[in-house]
Amino acid sequence: MEVNELYEMLRKMQEPKGYFFSRDKEWVLDILRGLLTNKERYGYMSCPCRLASRDREKDKDIICPCVYRAPDVEEYGSCYCNLYVSKEWNEDKIPHVYVSERRPPEKNPI
Repeated sequence: MEVNELYEMLRKMQEPKGYFFSRDKEWVLDILRGLLTNKERYGYMSCPCRLASRDREKDKDIICPCVYRAPDVEEYGSCYCNLYVSKEWNEDKIPHVYVSERRPPEKNPI
């Protein structure tokens, strides 16, 4: 799959749910490239902003869209990666602040 194809597919799936790509399209395309790289590397699209263990079961919480996206967007207007954001975030109606990592440290493969 090519990055622009992934962009369109995910956009059509996620926007009706209220999740929008950041208006910084170059950033979004970089993250999507990372997802595609991880799909080749691990067989699943793990979040490129986090370390994957190479074990799908252990990483199921960080397969994009990760389980942390909804609470992140609800609290901050953006997910941890700034890939998915709220409409208000894209329109600068809410501040763009650092999104704290929600993934428990014990889940990191280090």
